[in-house]
Amino acid sequence: MDIEDWRRRIDGIDEQIVALLNERARCALTIGRIKRGADVAVHDPERERRVLEHVAAVTNDGPLSGEAVQRVFASIIDESCRLEREQNEAATLAGRRTES
Repeated sequence: MDIEDWRRRIDGIDEQIVALLNERARCALTIGRIKRGADVAVHDPERERRVLEHVAAVTNDGPLSGEAVQRVFASIIDESCRLEREQNEAATLAGRRTES
């Protein structure tokens, strides 16, 4: 395989990662709606800790270290929390509109 073959392979992997990230985000948004209904805070430091421990414990043949994987997932978690906050803000605004 030449460099272009490897780049095409990476492009395909990237497409799979994007699809999985969006699937994960949809799950996080569903959890956010459940949290809102239960009046639970978006940010759950204990859950975040457990997620980061879990991904560090997953079988990892490298070359990424467990710490590198945790950094990537910390970013994913931050984005999930941002999405949940945006969803909550939109729901709050929609609720205010119906009250008017």
